Amino acid sequence: MSTQIAVRFQVGAGNGVPLFGRFSYDRADPYAVRAQFFAHDAVLPTWCFDRQMLAEGLHRPVGEGDVTFRPQWEDGGRVVRIELRDSEGGQGAVLLVAASAVSGFLDETYAVTAPGDETVDVDGFLAELLARRYP
Repeated sequence: MSTQIAVRFQVGAGNGVPLFGRFSYDRADPYAVRAQFFAHDAVLPTWCFDRQMLAEGLHRPVGEGDVTFRPQWEDGGRVVRIELRDSEGGQGAVLLVAASAVSGFLDETYAVTAPGDETVDVDGFLAELLARRYP
């Protein structure tokens, strides 16, 4: 399942640049949320977030390194501030997403896989990994 959400790319102290984000969830990878950001014809890289971390970012600062989330108040209401870095000390981006949109998306993912009901086929994963390494 996926949904498109309006996003603001924060540039300095201004209002930011409007983007869209396609947030996707697949029960086959139950801990992950994928987000692809785009504007007009430009498609930016896809990021993979931990679903629980995104949920916690609605209420408190979480994460370190490449991806962090934190709640923030803006003129338009409560947002989730997503900070992305391509490498330690590298360039990054600050994205602002309406907290209500993130919460609504997460509710849809919980309808697919409830928190705590996530499972991963470790044996299948190892078999696939070993098949690649030792064909």
